[in-house]
Amino acid sequence: MRRILSVIFVLNSLSTSTTAQLNILAQLAGKKYFGTATDNPELTNTSYVAQLGNTLDFHQLTPANSMKWENTEPERGQFTFSGGDAIVAQAEKHNQLVRGHNCVWHNQLATWVTEGNFDNSTLLSIVENHCSTLVKHYKGKIWDVLNEVLNDDGTFRESVFFNTTGTAYMGAAFRAARKADPKAKLYINDFNIEGEGAKSTAMINLVKQLRAEGVPVDGIGVQSHLIVGGVPPTMKANLQAFAALGVEVAITELDVRMNLPVTPALLEQQKKDYKTVIEACKAVPRCVGVTVWDWTDKFSWVPGTFAGQGAACPWDENFVKKPAYLGIIEGWLI
Repeated sequence: MRRILSVIFVLNSLSTSTTAQLNILAQLAGKKYFGTATDNPELTNTSYVAQLGNTLDFHQLTPANSMKWENTEPERGQFTFSGGDAIVAQAEKHNQLVRGHNCVWHNQLATWVTEGNFDNSTLLSIVENHCSTLVKHYKGKIWDVLNEVLNDDGTFRESVFFNTTGTAYMGAAFRAARKADPKAKLYINDFNIEGEGAKSTAMINLVKQLRAEGVPVDGIGVQSHLIVGGVPPTMKANLQAFAALGVEVAITELDVRMNLPVTPALLEQQKKDYKTVIEACKAVPRCVGVTVWDWTDKFSWVPGTFAGQGAACPWDENFVKKPAYLGIIEGWLI
């Protein structure tokens, strides 16, 4: 009865769209959270922070940059956590979950890592120390332990880690994270694995292999940086294939960008695309939650990365809800 009354309340509120509901509906659908990424410069905007702490919409935060290697261990063995601590404090103020992002990635590395010319054993010890220190400092969190280790054709991405240690750094990172915090949820996270294909198959095979070796992989993060009209038709089936491995699945970095300028037709298609993604997660019991890669176009990473594209988030740059917001609601309700 409580669930029915809650859904009726949501439907009654849609006419004015003044009542935030994204996380409420996610939890009513049996998920752990609906969340958003954020970044430290945004925390100076009081209107933004007010919505960031709105737990009717968001029960989980991901620091977009402040926990990455260059920001947490800029010099070997010298750790700094101030940026990440600020976002964790923001989350804890509202009893929101935190997704640590990330332990090991080929990008945004400190130069001492990429230019150190370390041998195999030394680099493995560096990976272990970095992951252990980071996860121990932020105990009780969800973690993207490995980020973007595959190429689109399913081969392993070349990086200082892979080129020096092969795949050994992967197990080393997960094991160090597990030892540092036995209760943490540990994920491997990547993009272009939303639908079935060579990269998704490679992810399945990698997770199978790691788990067969006793590596504690708890989940697969499906980033979902999508383009309007481009949600893979096999997304639900693919999420289910990941879940069949016995791991959690999460949509970790969702946005749906479009070619500018914005038009009503593009906004309507974007609404449908958000709805489709949410429906796919809803249909897979092991898909535990969805995180948008920031909630407002004002702070989206898209325009700075993809020339001529943008408007990827559920709120516009003036913090006004777009049709995409209702698409998310409809995805949870249907």
